[in-house]
Amino acid sequence: MSTPPSSPTPATTPGAPLSPGLRRLLVVDDEEIVLVALRETLLRVGYEVVATGDAADALEKLKQSAFAVIITDQQMPRMTGLEFLSRAKQVQPDATRILITAVLNLSTVIEAINTGEIYRFVIKPWLREEFLGAIESAVQRHQLVARNKELQAETQVANAQLVTLNRELELQVARVAEQNRELEVLNGALQQNLQRSVELCVKTMETFYPTLGMQARRVHELCRSMGMSAGLSPVNQRALEIAAWLHDVGLVGVPRRLIRRWQMGNEPLSEAERSLIEQHPVLGEELASFVDPLEPVRSAIRTHHERFDGKGYPARLAGEAIPWLGRLLGVAVAYAESDLDQAGALAQLRSESGTAFDPEAVLILMRSLPRATLSRKQREISLSELRPGMVLAKGIYTASGILLVPDGHQLNETYIDKLRNHHRISPISQSLMVYC
Repeated sequence: MSTPPSSPTPATTPGAPLSPGLRRLLVVDDEEIVLVALRETLLRVGYEVVATGDAADALEKLKQSAFAVIITDQQMPRMTGLEFLSRAKQVQPDATRILITAVLNLSTVIEAINTGEIYRFVIKPWLREEFLGAIESAVQRHQLVARNKELQAETQVANAQLVTLNRELELQVARVAEQNRELEVLNGALQQNLQRSVELCVKTMETFYPTLGMQARRVHELCRSMGMSAGLSPVNQRALEIAAWLHDVGLVGVPRRLIRRWQMGNEPLSEAERSLIEQHPVLGEELASFVDPLEPVRSAIRTHHERFDGKGYPARLAGEAIPWLGRLLGVAVAYAESDLDQAGALAQLRSESGTAFDPEAVLILMRSLPRATLSRKQREISLSELRPGMVLAKGIYTASGILLVPDGHQLNETYIDKLRNHHRISPISQSLMVYC
């Protein structure tokens, strides 16, 4: 005989669902002696036992409380054990059902097992240990069923939550996609506005002093090619190209005659005049503030006249203290503005590599020249400076808009005399641009 555990599992409140850890049993037998014996045997090993001698009463108890195992005798008045278990299955389908019988009708029992009416059967008289082993197995089976149902319920809840989360994620992805499309539209509009602003600045420079516009185009084409050779990121490539367009925008605040003297280099500048010229990168940086998202544009404009040896302007920066885009832009500006032919301009850059210019930036420009398509250099001259053989870079018009000489035309003495005679009668106010 086994002794009962020191702390049997507590009972549950009637009607409460049975947790997998509880061991509540329902015993049904119309023989009082057998019923008491079963009840006492099961109580001693720690089970919670509800016993009744009436099958109808047992069905009522099933409606009120949950049980792990239902044990019933086969031979009972009004209802056989199999009939009772069949009805019990409808009330508590997860409870493990055990049939006790003295007369073994094998075909009936096997059919009951196959149809799921009972889990197993016990033959009277039974051996105590075998009986208890069958009960423990039945309890464990119920616990597994209960746990599986809990897991299935948890899985269903998790699946439902997952479906909800997936739906929310799909909605969020759709919202993000829509926001990205809106951002693309806005960015496109911003880029268009930025490009228009840059073009307006270049047009302003060209109107103020035509050579500045021509130089900006040449520097831009060089920087476009240099940026690719240098492997710049898209952002820095864009910044370098915009800086190329705007590098001389600060000269708009300098008198035209002073710009020309500075570019020609044939007349010395006073200290005040040189100071004014050397401030144009700073003014250019301020005027380029409309490209705020691209801060490298402003720093490149400010530093494109700094020298690698620290003797440039406006801040006398040296070496790597000069931003990389500023070093690249400085080399491009020096080459584009040189009065020498290509061979002479390159020779001058090589001779000043390491002093005026970053050696790496010079090498990048040299590698970039074959893929750069540069417009011909131009310069602005007065009517009195026209000479035979010069080629007009821009057509000459009367004040009323009538074309006098088309662009690309090579001048001779006859054309020059006609232009001067026309000027005496109706002054020609436009800038005269010739190819260098």
